[in-house]
Amino acid sequence: MELDQLRALAAVVDFETFEAAAGELRLTPSAVSQRIKALERSVGSVLVRRLKPVRPTPAGERLLRSARQLLLLADEAVLALRFPDAVGEGANDGGAGHPSSAHPGAERLRVPIVANADSIATWLPPALQEIALGGRIALELLRDDEHATADLLRSGDAVAAVTADPAPVQGCSVRPLGTMLYRAKASPEFVDQWFPDGSTPEALAAAPVMQYDRKDSHQLGLLARVAPTAVPPQHFIPDSVQYVESVRAGLGWGMVPDQQDPDHSLVTLNPDWSEPLRLYWQVWTLDSPGLAEVTAAVVRAARVLAA
Repeated sequence: MELDQLRALAAVVDFETFEAAAGELRLTPSAVSQRIKALERSVGSVLVRRLKPVRPTPAGERLLRSARQLLLLADEAVLALRFPDAVGEGANDGGAGHPSSAHPGAERLRVPIVANADSIATWLPPALQEIALGGRIALELLRDDEHATADLLRSGDAVAAVTADPAPVQGCSVRPLGTMLYRAKASPEFVDQWFPDGSTPEALAAAPVMQYDRKDSHQLGLLARVAPTAVPPQHFIPDSVQYVESVRAGLGWGMVPDQQDPDHSLVTLNPDWSEPLRLYWQVWTLDSPGLAEVTAAVVRAARVLAA
């Protein structure tokens, strides 16, 4: 297997067509196709389904994760050779020593990571800013439910993840980040309208509830505990900031993390209706200064979760 063949495989899966992959790799679609055919001959398996969008076969999925690891290490090695003064001790602690400081416009190491929407909206942005300003990393941020982010590590679509899963994915290390505390909240006007006699099971069965998306288990999990027969109307707002703004506007009640209601302007429906979400950082176990730099920035930003 050659790196150019593995890069072609990753590109057609990421960009979903041979034409788009060719544009990314600055090749013709025919050249991309030939590289993948050569790779398929070398491994003895069909690796992609040639549809629109292109999808990997089971054999392709198994190869992709290792391919992405090899490509990351190869790209990092090339950058280290091209800019020998850019990778030093600072790569392990987020410090100085980055290509952009001495070489404006230098290439960067592509690092895809995945996190849940509420982390992206609250504590994670300082880490993203630190990584981007460091100059070594071209960050690709993916978003998924905290209970599903580890799946992107398994598939190789992400090299690191903010996840609720403490069990390490094979080939990954894991470390705790802290806890986000969710509370059942609503606007004062919503409480006056729907809960005049308190948050009773009868009121919960009628009061509209806010859902992030169909993977969101916070609200329905609470209802299953306190009002198991309730089937209230549901609004779906798949944006973390707009979700809280919708709760604030009185569209429904929802589980809101403390970080998104710093002024306590929302009403807590019941002090006992809280849900701690423990978050973990999982990252590929590779000897990579770039991954070490990303990990250091995320861990620093997560200190607020332990406050």
